[in-house]
Amino acid sequence: MNAATDTAISELAPAIGTRAACAATGTSQAGWYRRHRVSPVPPRPAPVRQRDRAQPRALAGAERQVILDVLHSGRFADVSPEETWAVLLDEGTYLGSVSTFYRILRAGGEVRERRRQATHPAKVKPELQADGPNQVWSWDISKLRGPAKWTYYHLYVILDIYSRYVAGWMVASRESAALAEKLISDTCAKQAIGRDQLTIHADRGSSMTSKPVTFLLADLGITQSHSRPHVSNDNPYSESQFKTLKYRPSFPGRFASIQQARAWCQDFFPWYNHEHRHSGLALHTADSVHHDRTGPIQAARASVLSAAYATHPERFVRKPPAPPQLPVTAWINEPPEKEETTL
Repeated sequence: MNAATDTAISELAPAIGTRAACAATGTSQAGWYRRHRVSPVPPRPAPVRQRDRAQPRALAGAERQVILDVLHSGRFADVSPEETWAVLLDEGTYLGSVSTFYRILRAGGEVRERRRQATHPAKVKPELQADGPNQVWSWDISKLRGPAKWTYYHLYVILDIYSRYVAGWMVASRESAALAEKLISDTCAKQAIGRDQLTIHADRGSSMTSKPVTFLLADLGITQSHSRPHVSNDNPYSESQFKTLKYRPSFPGRFASIQQARAWCQDFFPWYNHEHRHSGLALHTADSVHHDRTGPIQAARASVLSAAYATHPERFVRKPPAPPQLPVTAWINEPPEKEETTL
């Protein structure tokens, strides 16, 4: 395309339009626009932000250094910036505002607590293992609603975590360290607990952490264990037992008297120990596990299942039936298995 063609299009475009002028001269409209595109407007420079501008009211470097020298001096090294400012002001000297003092110190990383602060290490996660009865007990106190609003009876329960056997319980009108001490003492005597044989785990309630209970356990040679603060799952066996108790169909919403509460518990705990089949105990009762009577029961179950298999083997597709196996150990917070590293 030559200059004459551009001139012709420029003259025709105002009269017939750019498209018709390009068509009349045999010129590509897109090429015409590309050659005559108006150059873009250069970008405007970014405005200078307020914080990037030199602050006319800012202190000079020498003035900032004077404030630092005063704050670092032996006279004011252990005095807060506020007090330093007040002392200087009383002496007729003004070097800057209190916020300026802090801002200059903050710029040098000098605003921090220099005094030693009390630190509390994290509570250790309890890890308790039992591979037999009377090795680890868990005990707790639950409230039972009384006849009127805001009235409660207190149910103390001591549970063996291996067998789920309720070794001792008591219903009282109040929560008391003295009552807890007596219950633990009587239960240990009834179960013939020897020294250095047992660990008792509980939460951090006032009765559980009381001095009478602590001294009693020390005298009996029993190790004491506590849940971590504000951790509800560190005492799972007692919580599970209380749930079983309160979800019984016969459990009343309220007890008319403490005698009724005790009578109801006198029916519940024999059922819990001798009749209730625990899913965590291969559907054995707590009494049979606690007193080591599961062997004959397992053998009888296996015999019945073998007879059922012999009668109808086609009904057991994968393998012959077998009774569920008892757990070997019971844990409170079982530690994760460490991965074995091979070279």
